[in-house]
Amino acid sequence: MMRTRPLKVALLGCGVVGSEVARIMTTHADDLAARIGAPVELAGVAVRRPSKVREGIPEELITTDATALVKRGDIDVVVEVIGGIEPARTLITTAFEHGASVVSANKALLAEDGQKLYAAAEEHGQDLYYEAAVAGAIPLIRPLRESLAGDKVNRVLGIVNGTTNFILDKMDTSGAGYSEALDEATALGYAEADPTADVEGFDAAAKAAILAGIAFHTRVRLDDVYREGMTEVTAADFASAKRMGCTIKLLAICERAADGESVTARVHPAMIPLSHPLASVRGAYNAVFVEADAAGQLMFYGPGAGGSPTASAVLGDLVAVCRNRLNDATGPGESAYTQLPVSPMGDVVTRYHISLDVADKPGVLAQVATVFAEHGVSIDTVRQQGKDGEASLVVVTHRAPDAALSGTVEALRKLDTVRGVASIMRVEGE
Repeated sequence: MMRTRPLKVALLGCGVVGSEVARIMTTHADDLAARIGAPVELAGVAVRRPSKVREGIPEELITTDATALVKRGDIDVVVEVIGGIEPARTLITTAFEHGASVVSANKALLAEDGQKLYAAAEEHGQDLYYEAAVAGAIPLIRPLRESLAGDKVNRVLGIVNGTTNFILDKMDTSGAGYSEALDEATALGYAEADPTADVEGFDAAAKAAILAGIAFHTRVRLDDVYREGMTEVTAADFASAKRMGCTIKLLAICERAADGESVTARVHPAMIPLSHPLASVRGAYNAVFVEADAAGQLMFYGPGAGGSPTASAVLGDLVAVCRNRLNDATGPGESAYTQLPVSPMGDVVTRYHISLDVADKPGVLAQVATVFAEHGVSIDTVRQQGKDGEASLVVVTHRAPDAALSGTVEALRKLDTVRGVASIMRVEGE
């Protein structure tokens, strides 16, 4: 039997995502009630600009006092889609203190302060759900937290930022330069006026921290994630990648060490073989590849951003939290029992693609090979082209510790016969 008294929802933020959440709650009210077992009622919407017209939201629900809204005491679930660290952090903890569970899309806050938020939720017996914080509409957090809870996840490799994937895909398919591709992404609404968080990898790094923490049952903060942006990727890099049968993606990579005693989390551009499932992810789409002991290889694919996809993830969490509330239960909290350390990037074993500008004369290749040997880095392939006293030398290495590869590059820069290092890129997915 359906409960007639509605569950009350407070919405913090009514921008692109928040307005879609409100719209779906209204237009799908009957379906949501049937799925939950009780009606849900939008009890208040906190905004910064109350004068803005918000179609479908009664004016009396609009407030600028978010603190008062979450302190009301009759709110069952707070949906936080304002983003940023503050006031979101304070509002979420205040919601817990006043008896409300929380659904959030705030990747930055969860990556920075997830431990404290989990602790506050547990202390007050409330839920903290955040499917929308990573990869938009793609079901990813719940499969990792629940569906794979009985398995051992060893690696999470993914494209988790639609803006950067659109830009790199445009560079790959059209031959456009970075600036040209960014301009198109901005014109189409895929990139913000200030794209720094996306193109410098901050957005993906926050998501990597969240994914690593869940996948490996340990605490991984944003500061633990190695981050490299993709603003230096060039058309020449794509040309080199194509000669290797690869393309270039900005990847979030979370790995458990082979001995199981540590984990790593990193974000950087990488060449991946065209045969890898992630190579075919086009436009602003996201995809995450998960490798687990029993389940094997799984891939999650779909739109990773935008109002409707993100709102879909928010509403999925809202249904789950409301069901828990009706049953006087809570869902999974923080699982950090392994307490594994996060290794620095220098310990990560990777492959490199290194393009050098060198003098076109005998003995250069031997000098370069000697430097690689002195640093314990094995060469896989070498390609050399020369003309009029100048040459380009492209070296692809076997897997080696990143610190050894970095040391190799620094030593190469000191050779008189090396005019410059044109590009350096890691090779993944093999």
